[in-house]
Amino acid sequence: MIQRLAGRIILLSGWKRVALAFFMGALASFALPPYDFFAVCFVSFPVLVWLIDGAVDNAGAGPIRRLLPAAMIGWWFGFGYFVAGLWWIGNALLVDAANFAWAVPFAVLGLPAFLAIFYAFATALARLLWSDGLGRVLALAFGFGMTEWLRSFILTGFPWNAIGYAAMPVPLLMQSSVIVGLLAMNALAVFVFAMPALFAGRRDLKTGLVLALVLVGVHVGFGAYRLGTATVDPKGPQVRIVQPSIAQDLKWDAEAQRGILDRTLALTGAAPKDGKSKPQVIVWPETAIPYIVTKTPEALKSIADTLTEGQVLLAGAIRMEEPGGGQEPLYYNSIYAIDSEGEITGAADKVHLVPFGEYVPMERILRRLGVSEVVEMPGGFTAATTRRSLTAMENFTVLPLICYEAIFPAGLSYEGPRADAIINVTNDAWYGDTPGPYQHFRQAQLRAVEQGLPLVRAANNGLSAIVDPYGRIVDGLALNAVGVADATLPAKVDVPVGERTRRLQFWIVIGIILIVTLAYFLRQRTRFG
Repeated sequence: MIQRLAGRIILLSGWKRVALAFFMGALASFALPPYDFFAVCFVSFPVLVWLIDGAVDNAGAGPIRRLLPAAMIGWWFGFGYFVAGLWWIGNALLVDAANFAWAVPFAVLGLPAFLAIFYAFATALARLLWSDGLGRVLALAFGFGMTEWLRSFILTGFPWNAIGYAAMPVPLLMQSSVIVGLLAMNALAVFVFAMPALFAGRRDLKTGLVLALVLVGVHVGFGAYRLGTATVDPKGPQVRIVQPSIAQDLKWDAEAQRGILDRTLALTGAAPKDGKSKPQVIVWPETAIPYIVTKTPEALKSIADTLTEGQVLLAGAIRMEEPGGGQEPLYYNSIYAIDSEGEITGAADKVHLVPFGEYVPMERILRRLGVSEVVEMPGGFTAATTRRSLTAMENFTVLPLICYEAIFPAGLSYEGPRADAIINVTNDAWYGDTPGPYQHFRQAQLRAVEQGLPLVRAANNGLSAIVDPYGRIVDGLALNAVGVADATLPAKVDVPVGERTRRLQFWIVIGIILIVTLAYFLRQRTRFG
């Protein structure tokens, strides 16, 4: 039955091949939050293998044209995956529909069309090393592993919804990332997901199944062992997350600013419930302070009046810097540390800005065409040159990650004292009640595991949570809830390997896959040569 199905898929042509590739990519997106139905990948990737089997090249054409059929299958697969997984980005443009509704098709279709080029490269690279049996599954894993690595940094990077996340839907299955990292997990996940393709031909089936079962067994076993031996003590400060759920269209309404601040302050000063201790560290979401606080002393006074002695507020805000000399002010997306006297004791600026969201790439050209950033500031936001840890209070230092900085599995090195926790502030109200906030939270959750640091995530409308360094949620707030979450912060833990070693592990995994792929490829050429 499987052989017959594979044969029909291999022989498909024209629009039917295109439609099936698109549908399989869209189906694979249901392995991502909030659905987490990873079993669909055991259908999508075997079908992708069979579609590439049928991507017949033109032996008389040049090398690029010979790979074009496989590349187009990968593109349509990627287009389906990213349209189904990222359609919610268009919601952000409807907040100010009068100015940005025209750009919705570019966000909903244009961005996926661009990202699909990476998957076209993955399948073309795989086809270049294609062989029978297990060799082609290895080739596909190598192609996707390399492509997801490229996607993590090209054009500042956008590794959102990397395939590896599908293999890590719960803390039990997140622990492997502390050893191999997300980049290696991308390749290993594709290898395991594509393995059922071997049932169609039976060639190398036993070998493939053994390898896949060993990988799954190690993946699950290591997670169970690490969680079973976890000894996380709540040794950190008492932390409060404030989630005000301010509607995005009110965020910068001048008439609503005082009401927004009062609402957030009321939540900040609320008495703890269930006998919990008074919070020592309070965290507000991204741009939660609706003023330029250095220009609005009354806002700082209101904060000081709300905080009690010994408390510190970590609040998302826009920081303005005036260079002088007639130059325009610079604006930074920042986190302020504010003590109970209303003094700003520290600040951290966002390093990795969102293209078109916070700044316009190729600014001179695109601004002439009328393109502006969605969060419009005079001249756009300015990126910090260096990421630095932020000392919130004595014996408590944090690694500040603002908004989508938390999606990057690498490049989180920083200057300053070693962090005791990750503070991730964000404003996912742009995306409404869509999969976006759930996907964003999952990626931040993985950063806690990789770094061995507890995560305090404050989102304007959710998902906000306190997460231990093993990715387990200690307490949190649901999407669109209004309230606070109080918890004693778990202590950080030592991780087996650091970020540099995880990068090395990625190249070791990719190198092994490539060597074995080449062995299968050369064996087939020798057999038929």
